[in-house]
Amino acid sequence: MNAPLIAAALPVLGWAVHSGYLVRRLASARRDPLTGLHTRAGWTARAEHLLNRHPAALVLLVDLDDFKAVNDTHGHAAGDAVLTATARRLADWCGDHGIAARLGGDEFVALVTDPARTPGPDALRTALARPVPHAGGLLAVSASVGCCNRADLPVATMTDALSAADAAMYAAKGHGRRNIHN
Repeated sequence: MNAPLIAAALPVLGWAVHSGYLVRRLASARRDPLTGLHTRAGWTARAEHLLNRHPAALVLLVDLDDFKAVNDTHGHAAGDAVLTATARRLADWCGDHGIAARLGGDEFVALVTDPARTPGPDALRTALARPVPHAGGLLAVSASVGCCNRADLPVATMTDALSAADAAMYAAKGHGRRNIHN
C-alpha cells in the first residue's frame, strides 16, 4: 500500500463519515421521535413550498378532544398510543398527496396538495374517532379539525392558511367538538 495515498484518504473518509452522521442527525431533528411525523420545523418549509405550487391545496389543523383526560385516567403510555394512532391515521389519510406533522402535545397539522385524491374530511374525522387499542382495551378518542382551502385566501401564505385553519378548528370545537369546520 502507498502510505502517502492512505494518509491523504483518511481525512476524506473521516469527513464523509462525519457528514453522514450530521445528515442523519438533521433528519432526526425534523421528525417527532414518538410519532415519526415531521416536527413543525421540518413540516413548515416543505408545506410552504407545496402551498405555493398547488392552487387546490388544503391545510388542516387537528386537535385531539379531551386528550388530557386520557393521560390522567389511563396514564402516559395510553396517551402515547393515542398520539401514535392519530399520527398514523392522519398520514394515511394524506397518502402520497400531502405531508403531516405533529406540532406538539395533541396538535397535528397537514397539507394536501390535491384534496380530491384523499378520502375527504369526513373520512378523516371518522378515522380519527376510531377507538385506539391499548392494554387489552379500547380508548375512546375524538378530534376537532379545521380546514383552510388555499383558494379561499386572498394571499396564499402559510401564516394565513394556519390562522384560518386554527379559526375553523376552534369553530368546530364550538359546535360540540368532534367536528370538521371550513
